[in-house]
Amino acid sequence: MINRPLRLGTRRSLLARAQSSAVALQLERAHPGLKVELVGIETRGDRILDIPLSQVDGKEFFTAEIDAALLDGSVDMTVHSFKDLSLERPARLHLGAVPARQNPRDIVYFAPDVAAVLARGGTLRIGSSSPRRAAFVPSFLERALPGGAAPAGRARVELVALRGNVDSRLRRLREPRGSERQLDGVILAFAGVSRLWQDVSVGAGPMLRELLAGLPRMLLPLNLCPAAPAQGALAIECRSDDAQTRALLAAIDDSATRTAIAAERVLLAQRGGGCHQQFGATQLQVDGLGGLLYVRAADEHGAQAPQLHWQAPRAPLAAAGGATARSSLRPWDGAAQPAPAVAAIENAAGLCAQQLAQQRAAFIAHRRALPDLPAAEVNRCPHIWVSGTESWFALAARGVWVEGCAESLGFAALRPALAEALLDLPPPREWLALTSAEAVQGWGDVPAVATYRHGPSTAASPAGATHVWWHSSVQFDQWRGEVSGGIHACGPGKTAEHLRHAGVADLLVFPSVRHWREWLQS
Repeated sequence: MINRPLRLGTRRSLLARAQSSAVALQLERAHPGLKVELVGIETRGDRILDIPLSQVDGKEFFTAEIDAALLDGSVDMTVHSFKDLSLERPARLHLGAVPARQNPRDIVYFAPDVAAVLARGGTLRIGSSSPRRAAFVPSFLERALPGGAAPAGRARVELVALRGNVDSRLRRLREPRGSERQLDGVILAFAGVSRLWQDVSVGAGPMLRELLAGLPRMLLPLNLCPAAPAQGALAIECRSDDAQTRALLAAIDDSATRTAIAAERVLLAQRGGGCHQQFGATQLQVDGLGGLLYVRAADEHGAQAPQLHWQAPRAPLAAAGGATARSSLRPWDGAAQPAPAVAAIENAAGLCAQQLAQQRAAFIAHRRALPDLPAAEVNRCPHIWVSGTESWFALAARGVWVEGCAESLGFAALRPALAEALLDLPPPREWLALTSAEAVQGWGDVPAVATYRHGPSTAASPAGATHVWWHSSVQFDQWRGEVSGGIHACGPGKTAEHLRHAGVADLLVFPSVRHWREWLQS
């Protein structure tokens, strides 16, 4: 054990000190008796606050001075937001630890009166200086904000250049209307705000609670707004020849986070790196699916379609009975079948209105699960979450304020995000799920209300199929007796849970039907 305090070099901003203090605490817990002291270092990026960094010549805005202090022995290790690190690091520096990553998403906080601005058709001034966010977020918000398209085709969102610390950015949401500094929204990295929220060392937590009180928010989905490569992760460096510090740091390294960051930065390197990139790449580990890598880029022609990179299962693509010739495959694609008719359940609208008024949070499993209620009645529930972006956009067009979504991965995949202290949401047992009559029993600890039911399917029978894609649990329940053998597949979420509970062995779960179709052709 080192016989003196370990010196940790950090930027002097409130966020940098909060995250460095958290790292110091991790190390001291991992090595009882070790003491870590913070050494504040001012960087060029901290001094340049009036110009977007994408417009400033040079690089290493937040690391050059800290690197110098580490290399000359003034400090023993340094903590960086990993996304601030350039792709080429000095050979004398060693990446000693990448702790477990926090939520990598972006979050938008809005001014308290933003609903009134939207109601009168105003354009929201949203603060951010990130080229990536400028490429993806405004187009998302145009559809995600309640109320539909702006009058006469006017943009609902205008991006405004914004630099500064997290607290100074948030204060601009509370500037008086008419002030030049007033903003209607700011886009921030969720992880940074979360670290400040949980901080107990530099007094950031109480300050942030006061700033965020009563502010509407939206957690941006990775499938349309992927984050900057390495966002949400920290990089802890030491000198390459400092074996003692390297050994201490190894105790707080998280291999899964390190692997995900490496995949994201490989893609960034292929584009040349730099903070000027209109590029997002975020890899998530999802139970039952493995690694999902969300990627999106933009160029002079605009934003490109989002991509999802995923390693398909290694299960053999073999027809029932052992036939392996592609011509012998007989797939049945449930997603391509006619959708069954649906019917509203009597009195569901009144029951939902009553329940929503009493709940702090609700999850709407499908856009059709929300009865025909006035938006004002739905919005009495302060936290509305939905299954995916298409349901989000559909409900927003009805005037509903949606806070976030499960990105079509199912409620179970959303649970870690909902448990984040920053969101201050109730436990699942205090939520309300709106769903179909056929699915209402599958919600476990989440109280659920059935608002509609499905009629009989008019789909063609899957009898004789060698490969079956089940589009829903309703479809499976109707046709399961027609399938003898075969390879069963479906998407994540409640359908997969239902099929496993029904005894389907060796079920293959894909992120989407598109991925299943591609697998069949592979």
